[in-house]
This record gives sequence, structure tokens and C-alpha cells, in this order.
Amino acid sequence: MDTKVDREPTALDTAKLALALAILIGGIVGYYYYADYPVVVRAVGVIVATIVAVWVAMQTTRGQALWKFIQGSRVELRKVVWPTREETIQTTIAVLIFAAVMGVFFWLLDLFLLSVTQWIMSQGG
Repeated sequence: MDTKVDREPTALDTAKLALALAILIGGIVGYYYYADYPVVVRAVGVIVATIVAVWVAMQTTRGQALWKFIQGSRVELRKVVWPTREETIQTTIAVLIFAAVMGVFFWLLDLFLLSVTQWIMSQGG
């Protein structure tokens, strides 16, 4: 029997998320604080800080739930039946034709309403 137990976020999880945020902010602040260092070194520092922050955040309950969601999304994405090139081209052509027809229709409607409005406005003067 498979039972799902939803764990509530604890104070430790909150502390881990705060730590992850602090690491990320520290990486960004460090990028600007050490402006005299080469950009490549500073960029690597930000990337490393981001990777460490993500790793710390993934250790929380919410991080583990996010990882399960990502894995489930990958499984569902594999089930998608993608259209063939021919179907895509046919659908694109149908959309373009429909948009052109509707564009002409609204242009003619606009001309008609403009002429009606001008006729009404000229009746009063």
C-alpha cells in the first residue's frame, strides 16, 4: 500500500530557504563588491553561488516537491503527440488565411461604419 504523507514545511526548511537566498544575494553582491577582479572570475562566482543556493533550496520539503513535479512533467511531456511538419504547415496556412479574411472583413466593416457615421453627422448641419 502506497500512502502519501505531505510533510509541512518546518522551521529548518524556512532556515534553509533563507540560507539559499542569502547565498544567492551574497553572490550578486560579491560580483559588484569585487569590481576590480576580471568579469569572468566574478561571473563564475555568481554561477557557483547560484548552484549552491539551488542545491540548498532543493534540500527543503518544497524543493523536493518541486523536483517530483519536474520529474512528473518530463514523463507527461514524453506522452505528447507532436504534429508532423505537414500538419504544422497546414494549420499555419489555415490561421494566416483566416486572419487575412477577418482583417478584410473588419476593414470593410470599418469603412461601412465610417460612411454611416459621416452620413449621420452631415444630416445635422
